[in-house]
Order: sequence, then structure tokens, then C-alpha cells
Amino acid sequence: MPRTIIHIDMNAFFASVEQQSNPELRGKPIAVIGSGRTVVTTSSYEARAFGVKTGMNTWEARQKCPHLIFVVGDNRKYTHTSSEIVRIFLEYTPLVEVFSIDEAFLDVTGSLRLFGSAERIAYLIKARIRHSFGLTCSIGIAPNKLLAKLASEMQKPDGLTVIRPEEVSPVLERVPIEELCGIGSRTHRQLALFGIRSCGDLGRFPVEILRRKFGVIGERLHCMGLGIDDSPVVPVEEAEEVKSVGHSMTLERDIKERKDILKYLLQLSEMVGRRARRYGVAGKTVHLTVRYADFTTFGRQQTRKTPTSNSEEIYAEVVAILGSFVLTQPVRLLGVRITNLCYQREQLPLFAEERKKALATGAMDLVNNKFGDFTVTFGSILDNEEKGSHVISPAWRPSGIRNVDVK
Repeated sequence: MPRTIIHIDMNAFFASVEQQSNPELRGKPIAVIGSGRTVVTTSSYEARAFGVKTGMNTWEARQKCPHLIFVVGDNRKYTHTSSEIVRIFLEYTPLVEVFSIDEAFLDVTGSLRLFGSAERIAYLIKARIRHSFGLTCSIGIAPNKLLAKLASEMQKPDGLTVIRPEEVSPVLERVPIEELCGIGSRTHRQLALFGIRSCGDLGRFPVEILRRKFGVIGERLHCMGLGIDDSPVVPVEEAEEVKSVGHSMTLERDIKERKDILKYLLQLSEMVGRRARRYGVAGKTVHLTVRYADFTTFGRQQTRKTPTSNSEEIYAEVVAILGSFVLTQPVRLLGVRITNLCYQREQLPLFAEERKKALATGAMDLVNNKFGDFTVTFGSILDNEEKGSHVISPAWRPSGIRNVDVK
């Protein structure tokens, strides 16, 4: 049976949420930025009309739009709104795959008999989101995820585009290959060397040459050019097992003092450990990520003999990794992650000192789960003003182990 897939993309999500929260910002050009930072996270459509784009420095954005209004982002507001919007999606189908904080795929194949048509479902969802949150979204409807995402990009903002099975070939004939999800700038440049500019070109190009150039990805590229995509819509509860648990934090200001770096690493280690304990996983390999002020990013890792979810043990490994190299610039971002995960049954340690530590950790978790992060924490990080992640990872999901409490 042919599938019917809907892709929903919230329009200028962060900026639109801010405009709805503050009526004085509505209809005005705004740019959402990080606290203490100078880079545009996203901008409203009024600002985009002047050429303000994501990733611009604030001074450059101000040159493009002298009357631009900068708004410090509120990530908790965005994740809460996203979670509530996903609840609306689930009223129309249980097959909802959250692609990012502002995008989702819905498989409505089994819902058509109940609601009449995919277009009707799309209009109902649009109306619900506008009524409940004052927000708009662009929606694409197609036989698969690849084409549904392509369709949602065709009419922005607040658009609705349908690509029917019989329309796939003529539509793709004129679509530039870089507009397909999954074709990045590097692949785009490599394909251009073969004279491949449109999806029609890609579909007609000999698949044998694509295989020789790109390996197993060559077959996938050929299918993309033909509009073929068999990947299912995967709800959170059916997603593959998580292979890592981590947190990263973009700092309010660049720091270079070791004592300041250690405070943030302890905070990140506690965030990673508590989330790992909540879901009953432990990791053998501990990773540290550092990003300098000039955006140079690098990572180091260290593997333990036994897996752990204990925050202090994670922190000890991170400190050891930090001591293995010399920082040459002020630090902009820090990240801590554990991999090589295994699931553990909860049991008290054999020795009294370890048992005491485990009970104390469990008590901290109970309090923090009930009253909020860092209600009870280590004394050495009490003077940290930053209590959460300042970036929303692309892996963020509204529920499950990928759900990260952000500031």
C-alpha cells in the first residue's frame, strides 16, 4: 500500500516563539542570540527580508538591518513548546518521528480513513498550532520522507505542498540537488564535477559510476535522484538504542582559568551521570570536547576498565583527559559524553564506603528529579550562574534518554 508521509517544519521557530511571548516584537525584525554571545541563532522573517541569516555575527546582522532587535534565547521555552506541539501530532497518528526541535515526520497512511485525507490532517494541524501557540508551519505531503521534506521547503512560510506519486518525476527534474536532505556541500561539489545539477540529472546518471565514486552511498544517491526512499517513520519508543549520553555547554564568556573550566566540567559530569542513572545505563569510555574562541574544536577520550554512571567517576576521567594536553586559547564550549554503554540493574555496592556514596547519589537524584536540576549539587559549583545546556543538540527529543533539560 502506498504510504502518505507528512513533514512539518515550524517557521522561524525560536524567533516566532519570542514574538508570541512578547507582543511588542510582533511584526518587527528580531534575531535570537545566545546570552553573552555575538552570533545569530535564528531570525524572524521580517529580519530575513534584510538578509539577516543564522550564523551571522551581531555586528554584521546590524549592518544588514540597522533597526534589528536582539533577543536572548530561552531554550526551555522552545523545548516546552516543541513538546506540546508533538502532543498535537500524536492525536492524528502514533507514527511521529521528531526530526529536530522544530521538525517532525508523520506517517498518516493508517489515519486517512478516519480523517478523510492528508490535506485535511495538515490543515487541522496548522489550525491547532496557530490557535494554541500563534505559530505557523510549512507542511509537505508526499509518498516518502525524502519528498515530504522537500515539499515542505517549497512554500515558506505557512505553506502546504503536495507531491503526488505521479508528479515525482516532473517535480524532481527541475529541483537542484542541494535541496535534497542528505546532500551536503561537499557531496554537492563532487556531483557538480560530473555535471549533475538537478535531481533529474542525478536519477539519470549511471549508478555504476556513482558506486565507484561514493561507494555504498552511490546507490543511495541514485535512489534519491529518482525520489525513492523506503525509510520508515520511527517513533521515539521504536528508535535505535542510544549509543551515547552527553551534554555540551556554550559558555557565557570565553574562559581560560583551569579552576573555572573544572567547575563547568563537574557540572557537565553531573548532568551526564544523572541522565545515565535515570535510564539505567553506564559507559566505559568518557569523552571530553573543547571548542576554542576561534571555533577550533577537538576531542579526547579515555576508556575505563568498568562502566560507570557515577558523576564523580566521570568527572575524574574528564580531569585526567584535560591534564593530558595544554590549552592554547580561551575556551568557548565544553562537552562531556560517555559511550560504550551497557544497561545495569540497580544494586547496592558490596563495600560500605561505596554503598554510602551510592545512597547519597540516589538521594540527590530524587531531590533533583522532583524539584529541578541542581537543587542539590556539589558545593564547588554552587557559584556557577549557568545551570543547564545553552545549546539544543540536533539529537534532542521531547521524551526518552535524548531529552535534555536545557537552560
